[in-house]
Amino acid sequence: MNREYHVWYSPHLQRDMELLVFGHAGAKVLAFPTRCGRFHEYEDLGLTAALGEKIEQGHLQLYCVDSIDQESLYCFWNQPQDRLYRHQQYEDYLRHEVLPLMWNKNDHACVIALGCSFGAFHAINFAFRHPHCFSKVAAFSGRYDLTQAVEDFRDLFDGHYDEQVYFHTPSHFLSNADDQGLLEQLRRLDIVLAVGESDPFLHNTRQFSETLWSKGIWHALHVWQGRAHSASSWRKMVGLYV
Repeated sequence: MNREYHVWYSPHLQRDMELLVFGHAGAKVLAFPTRCGRFHEYEDLGLTAALGEKIEQGHLQLYCVDSIDQESLYCFWNQPQDRLYRHQQYEDYLRHEVLPLMWNKNDHACVIALGCSFGAFHAINFAFRHPHCFSKVAAFSGRYDLTQAVEDFRDLFDGHYDEQVYFHTPSHFLSNADDQGLLEQLRRLDIVLAVGESDPFLHNTRQFSETLWSKGIWHALHVWQGRAHSASSWRKMVGLYV
């Protein structure tokens, strides 16, 4: 399997950023790690191996990015506005640095956003804010409304709410979306959600699913037995849904 390590100084984040590329051809997959996860997480957890045959056969090419969650949305010593500002810089890094790298290396028309756990939020949020850049989104065990406290998972904005929170909460901005151009772009996406029946984010996922249906956005929602919030479940999910 082709494996490439890349590192460069990001002008948008003003620090070095690392990523791994697996494969040589096929649909390009932008793979987000779990909360505060690193660019080598998919390899460490066996998710790359679970997709090994598709990668070897040239059906998929993975671009596994680093997170900066500890500097942005999970940087709790910082003010919510500043956390979102840093997150926006991360999004700019993805749009203006990572996506161009993907297109320069591979001209396959299909681009997929993929994430597990908090990476599922990143995949959905990024793809829904920029649907023209993607053909598919696959999100597993995700939390799609960060303003809701769930079990031990706090409201990540500590009660703060502004335009930035609104536009980085897909279920919120979708509820009021009336731009038919945007909605048509979202309706052409192949959207796959998977979550465990005992996962703390099941209700959150169902709420997001209901919002999608209310806007005529077709998608698949798969509810797995048990919690299914683990690498062993995600290895099965990527094989089925990516």
